[in-house]
Amino acid sequence: MSGGFAAAFAQGDAATLAGRILAQLPDTAGATLGIIYVSEPAAAALSGLVRDLAAGTGIAAWVGGVGLGICAAGREVYERPAVAVLTAALPEDGFRIFAATDDPAGDLPRHHARWIETVQPALALVHADPRCPDLARAAIDAGTASGAFLVGGLVSHQCDAPLVARQADQAAGDNAGLGRGGLAGLLLAPGVSVATALTQGCTPVGPVRRIDEARDNVILKIDGRPALSAFLDDIGPTLAQDLRRIGGMIFAALPIAGSDTGDYLVRNLIAIDPRQGWIAVGADIAPGDAILFCRRDPDSARQDLTRMLRQLAGRMQGPPRAGVYVSCIARGASLFGEEGVETALIREVLGDFPLIGFFANGEISRDRLYGHTGVLTLFT
Repeated sequence: MSGGFAAAFAQGDAATLAGRILAQLPDTAGATLGIIYVSEPAAAALSGLVRDLAAGTGIAAWVGGVGLGICAAGREVYERPAVAVLTAALPEDGFRIFAATDDPAGDLPRHHARWIETVQPALALVHADPRCPDLARAAIDAGTASGAFLVGGLVSHQCDAPLVARQADQAAGDNAGLGRGGLAGLLLAPGVSVATALTQGCTPVGPVRRIDEARDNVILKIDGRPALSAFLDDIGPTLAQDLRRIGGMIFAALPIAGSDTGDYLVRNLIAIDPRQGWIAVGADIAPGDAILFCRRDPDSARQDLTRMLRQLAGRMQGPPRAGVYVSCIARGASLFGEEGVETALIREVLGDFPLIGFFANGEISRDRLYGHTGVLTLFT
């Protein structure tokens, strides 16, 4: 327990997960909110887990979902049934849960207009189903309709109902507040003190350049010359001699206009045409767009995460009370070669506090979809 927050983690037989979580949690009297993440092998048990945990803790409001993996207390689990839970004692008028919707521009005002107008929420923890028809637009609309800064990520698409959004006044039912096909989450009032930051996990290998000619996702010219020429200059002669080595290491990065922190959207390199000197990337590009190329490796990711954590520490008046960490599925053990590296770094810089999270196939910060990043949100 830390300042009204508590965390618990369990893995193994899905039928025993709820009981093991309840055995770890301290007295939850006064707790009003539960955040829950389960791994894909535990997805079938999610509805029952939420109901059992609600009954066992007395907490009626729950948010969360099915991650491609989950993390907590230095552990990472991907392919076994597992659950991570964070409980919080927040004022009941300090948060609002909204159910899964692919039309937040209409549904948030329709169902929550009075609360949003009265409270003016500052931050929203959101979970998104990749099957949402237009996820990028839904994220923008959710931020606009709520006025909140969004943090979160994309949950699993392998199960029927991967989103949890159980409101305190919701009648107990078979689905326990589960949903799919859109965005669901938690709006927090300004009185709930939070801090958040994003780690890119990549290091630029060249300057910001200008795209002069492009068609859809194919870049033809950069800075007045064939795109491949600029690319080869930036990655250096060693990699340029054997382009087979760049897969999973070198990416395109699209700087975000107006960002005061130098953020950029990392996108995969899809193809290279040596004859034409063209490059295809995993995003639509237009002439005049800015681009840079970046390198992703374990050392770069560690360095950027440490930088982000130190900046967060400098913004806070004291140690965090709790946290939620959303990391890209391409990070974690698959990037660092061992489990628990990211949560261990978080504890090393910020101290020991209740922390849970999940691995996503896309991360959300502000109202944008990122890749290869980590988004940390702290209750302060």
